[in-house]
Amino acid sequence: MYKQSLAVLFAMAALAGCASTTLQNPVDYATYRNEPLVKQVEDGMTEQQVLTIGGEPSTRVHRKVHPGTCNNYILNKEGHQQAYYVTFGANDRVDSKGFMTCEQREANERAM
Repeated sequence: MYKQSLAVLFAMAALAGCASTTLQNPVDYATYRNEPLVKQVEDGMTEQQVLTIGGEPSTRVHRKVHPGTCNNYILNKEGHQQAYYVTFGANDRVDSKGFMTCEQREANERAM
């Protein structure tokens, strides 16, 4: 039973990787899913809406691969820290978010 569950988990992770440009770690999502940035920020929101939810980012980066900006945040839970990014397109609306830094996201986009 354990081996079958593990096989299903790996298959789902592989399929999720095909459907997205960035592979998200399900453990990070499970750990931080109730954090306001993760739970409330949605594609299409304005940067001001994101700042209201998550506060000021650790850093703000101008994107190189696509026009726009990217905000780096550090999520904290029970002494553990996790990087989280929110990108904004040329229209200053959220177009992606995830569990890595803006710099890691840019490197992934350049590699594609």
